[in-house]
Amino acid sequence: MSLPGAAWRERVEFERRLVHAGGTLYAVPYLLGWISWQQTGYLLLVGLAIVAILEALRLRGAAGPLDPLYDALVREYEADGIAGYALYQVSMTAVALALAPTLAIPAMWMLSLGDPISGMLGDNGPTEPKRATVWVVMGLVCTAIAAAFTVPAFGTTVGVAVAIAGGTAAAVADGSPPIIRGVAVDDNLTIPPAAGVAMVAVLALLG
Repeated sequence: MSLPGAAWRERVEFERRLVHAGGTLYAVPYLLGWISWQQTGYLLLVGLAIVAILEALRLRGAAGPLDPLYDALVREYEADGIAGYALYQVSMTAVALALAPTLAIPAMWMLSLGDPISGMLGDNGPTEPKRATVWVVMGLVCTAIAAAFTVPAFGTTVGVAVAIAGGTAAAVADGSPPIIRGVAVDDNLTIPPAAGVAMVAVLALLG
């Protein structure tokens, strides 16, 4: 009896990570030259409005046909509060609106791509720090994502320094969530802003 349950949990986790990675597509129309970065921000705002409506319906028990989807994708500790997917949309939108694409896109992809990789390697609880190995892998993955944008934009020395700052901040936000009144702040909310602030700070410092 345990095998089907384990297989079901594995499938659900895969689906959650697939949805997580889907946020990578937000930046693709801009990168392909189809829309401007300002229009990308508008797209994310529309997505945020839709998510806000859906989350309000879920919390009121009025999601209707979406209930089976929420039952599968929303974790137990999120059932009575704002779910991770909504916080994900908030942080993605905030970074896209606040930063230029050279810094915003890697900060967003650190969440959409780096976090699922980290999740596959770690099995910690929501209030527990992740293992050192996970921190290192998350940091390296996020630094590589950032470097693909920052090195061409700012040169090797500054670009690498900015990328390392962003990757390190993302790893810290992912690996050791701040605890407020006994509740861990979801890394869906913290990874992009932490990475973005760190990259902006180092870029300002190095000119």
